[in-house]
Amino acid sequence: NELYVDDPDKDSGGKIEVNLNISLPNLHCELVGLDIQDEMGRHEVGHIDNSMKIPLNNGDGCRFEGHFSINKVPGNFHVSTHSATAQPQNPDMTHVIHKLSFGDKLQVHNVHGAFNALEGADKLSSNPLASHDYILKIVPTVYEDMSGKQRYSYQYTVANKEYVAYSHTGRIIPAIWFRYDLSPITVKYTERRQPLYRFITSICAIIGGTFTVAGILDSCIFTASEAWKKIQLGKMQ
Repeated sequence: NELYVDDPDKDSGGKIEVNLNISLPNLHCELVGLDIQDEMGRHEVGHIDNSMKIPLNNGDGCRFEGHFSINKVPGNFHVSTHSATAQPQNPDMTHVIHKLSFGDKLQVHNVHGAFNALEGADKLSSNPLASHDYILKIVPTVYEDMSGKQRYSYQYTVANKEYVAYSHTGRIIPAIWFRYDLSPITVKYTERRQPLYRFITSICAIIGGTFTVAGILDSCIFTASEAWKKIQLGKMQ
């Protein structure tokens, strides 16, 4: 692996694909919406493309699944009631995050990274009226296999806080915020086949070690045998 400063996926059009899967067990689906904002002036309230809402708890709760893109600039996306036609009196933002990932999915046995760092985040015991801020630092990650094919994904670190936020009218309007920024450092993993000479060296080392251990054991057995013979001769005399 290596580190360098670059934008690896230049063919992405300056976009990052996002996968979000979150359950809000105490908020109706008609109230749940996704809003997206960034420093390029994007301000989208109630994003619905490639998203799905699944009722939970006999309709009292909702599971939101969304696949959308964000620009490669600092910004945020948040789950809230902002896009609802009528705001509820006491929106309950307790939640569980099942998945939050960026870019291609990497399923590589020897690469262990923070590609889904918020998986399993459980805020069911939090204040129902609290807002939640997840501050993400997104790190571009490239995996290149032995054929030279590259896959582009993103790891991220996360810090979080929760607080009660009031609107200008004095009402409490909670939300689940994901505020992100991109790291200029790219992590690259390159898959390489082990050279033949290293394999031969390893085999020779194993064979040499086996002979060495066998020699030590043989010497110990011979020494013990000679000592035993001397003891037996001493008894006979």
